[in-house]
Amino acid sequence: MSLLPSLPPAILVLADGTIFRGYAIGAAGSTSGEVVFNTAMTGYQEILTDPSYCRQIVTLTYPHIGNVGCNDEDFESRANYAAGLVIRDLPLRAESWRLQQTLPDYLKKHGIVAIAGIDTRKLTRILREKGAQAGCILAGAPSETLDEARALAEARAFPGLAGMDLAKVVSVDTPYEWNAGTWTLKGYVDGAAPNYHVVAFDYGVKRNILRMLAERGCKVTVVPAQTPATEVLKYNPDGIFLSNGPGDPEPCDYAIAAIRELLAKGIPTYGICLGHQLLALASGAKTVKMKFGHHGANHPVKDLDTQQVMITSQNHGFAVDAETLPANVRPTHVSLFDGSLQGLARTDVPAFSFQGHPEASPGPHDVAYLFDRFIKLMQDKKAEGK
Repeated sequence: MSLLPSLPPAILVLADGTIFRGYAIGAAGSTSGEVVFNTAMTGYQEILTDPSYCRQIVTLTYPHIGNVGCNDEDFESRANYAAGLVIRDLPLRAESWRLQQTLPDYLKKHGIVAIAGIDTRKLTRILREKGAQAGCILAGAPSETLDEARALAEARAFPGLAGMDLAKVVSVDTPYEWNAGTWTLKGYVDGAAPNYHVVAFDYGVKRNILRMLAERGCKVTVVPAQTPATEVLKYNPDGIFLSNGPGDPEPCDYAIAAIRELLAKGIPTYGICLGHQLLALASGAKTVKMKFGHHGANHPVKDLDTQQVMITSQNHGFAVDAETLPANVRPTHVSLFDGSLQGLARTDVPAFSFQGHPEASPGPHDVAYLFDRFIKLMQDKKAEGK
């Protein structure tokens, strides 16, 4: 059963003029952004709090969303960043031993505009065939006041993510230390005793990335996206981490310049998602806007070194153009969906990156070994200095 018929009406209007009618399950009002689809079956709270979804309206293709509710432990950052949420069906009840709030209560509390009760299969087909496009959700008002023309105008007014630098928008303002480890049945535990000092650039970092570094014996200092290399070097780091984040990587000239300078110092460097793209740009490659991107927890990726195929979690709308890799950069992973580049490594300095999310929480853990590779690079670098 569903509680949708008892809820206020809502509409989703795409920039191409397509209108979907449904029910408001979150905050009243309107929101606009790039509409994308995500194929993950779980993790709606982690998705909403992932800064990489800034200025995006997320459509979840799995039909039943909200059956386990929400809680205070599953935040992937300090706030909710998704511009809006689109789902097919909201179950009548939510049950979980970890439940603290239902999904509608959570959405209202955090001011997230959301719509349910629409044909998400049709919406996904439109996005797949036409590409990601702008949209607007108008929700929470009586049906006669849902202004379709206004929603269409707001959708068409959204400028798109190409050329949009959002890393500095979602980043922290001041540095901070992180030492918490990963989650257990008893909650989060402390990280291991630190053996390495990692400076992590926050372009929109997810907490589980920091937890996995701390779990492996890293003292982590998180710095704002626009921190220059000279400031990072004052920490005398054993390693540099380049985080995930939203938007177009090319306008992030401050990050590209800092990464290029740090690479020249030979400090072990590991990038994820936006960090992967920024490492590529700092190395001389180019990036491209994808038609509809990769968003989900079921994407097959091949490790070119081992020929192993992994199921991965993905969230990106831009990709590194493999045809533009310079001679000192080699591809390490490719997507088996579309052949796009998923990983790279520098051959002249200890630096590598991965396009997906090897820290995925929740999601596949197949790619967690890349964190161990980063630890090994720092270990080897320390051994050289002895």
